[in-house]
Amino acid sequence: MSLPQPTKSGLVIVTLLLFAGTAFVYSQEVELAGSIAAETRLFPESALHDEQFGAANFSLLLQPEFTYEWQEGYQRLTLSPFARLDQHDEERSHFDLREFYWEYAGRLFELRFGLRQIFWGVSESQHLVDIINQTDQVESLDGEDKLGQPMLHVSLIDDWGTLDAFLMSGFRERSFAGPDGRLRPELPIDTENAEYESSAEQWHLDWALRWSHYIDIFDFGLSHFVGTSREPTLLPRKRSDNSAYLLPRYELINQTGIELQATTGGWLLKLEAITRGGQGDRYYAAVGGFEYTFGDVGGSGIDIGVLSEYHYDDRGAQSTNPLEDDFFLGTRLAFNDVQSTDILAGMFIDRETGAGALRLEGARRLGDSYKLSVELNGFFNAPANDFFYGLRRDSFLQLELARYF
Repeated sequence: MSLPQPTKSGLVIVTLLLFAGTAFVYSQEVELAGSIAAETRLFPESALHDEQFGAANFSLLLQPEFTYEWQEGYQRLTLSPFARLDQHDEERSHFDLREFYWEYAGRLFELRFGLRQIFWGVSESQHLVDIINQTDQVESLDGEDKLGQPMLHVSLIDDWGTLDAFLMSGFRERSFAGPDGRLRPELPIDTENAEYESSAEQWHLDWALRWSHYIDIFDFGLSHFVGTSREPTLLPRKRSDNSAYLLPRYELINQTGIELQATTGGWLLKLEAITRGGQGDRYYAAVGGFEYTFGDVGGSGIDIGVLSEYHYDDRGAQSTNPLEDDFFLGTRLAFNDVQSTDILAGMFIDRETGAGALRLEGARRLGDSYKLSVELNGFFNAPANDFFYGLRRDSFLQLELARYF
């Protein structure tokens, strides 16, 4: 008998009841932090498809975080919900529990249970090894926004490094823009009827191990994951009216990954590499490069970083990753001012076709509680068989004003 899929409203109610009950039992102060923000996206070109919205989109988002500690900080409960209300795209209006977990911190081990977000990786432009959490793709194309993943997480900490063990179920399917949203593929994606290789579907038991340590100037991690792939294969299908669409299929995979970073002077040397089996033939992929920082340029207090990374996937044109033979070139500016102003600008360039994408991110604090963020994404020169071809009219400017509390 298959277990039912938990509803969003039921999950919210259970979460709030558990959190309120725990706070009542221990009668301690709950700390609150987080932000509320207004965001607008401006698209200078007309939409590619008739059903997509036009030149502008507005949304509101809320992300508070509640933390509650007891036993002199040895135990902690964390709750971090996330909600967005989008003007046009129903798929982008969504609620998620980014994190809701209990934590016990001992001298040589740590134990955590609940929904968590785990980040692995060292490169700037792509995080190949980062596989624990599902990507919240309606939030951003950079893959850095994640859905909360239910798990049991045990960490062993000693002089030989840190060993993390994960046991996971309650798989989260990837979110995609709806048919009327921008930044969607050429064909619409049917997220309601996703297929799974495992008969247990989202309740398959996944596991992962990761060992991390440092020696002198080197920080490194070695990981292995077995379970449902967070990246679905998008299968072309046709409806009865002969209209085409894409159907997500989630295979069972095994992935071994390595992260390596060397820090020396102003240099950061970075490498991420994986080998994965389960989605067709076993394949290998890597991203590596450097970042060099010129500190206090001309006595201005500004630090300027220069970045370069190369992406490789041995599947070539059959890769489901758009960065299979691409360079990333970028720069980072940290003004080191009272307003914490910073800018990151970069460009992806396909070595074979010349297709590319521009990305700029900037942020500046306004007073003690507000922050203005700017993001610019542009897509150019994409041939018909390139991932960015479906986004050729979706270059956009994003402005966000957030209040932190």
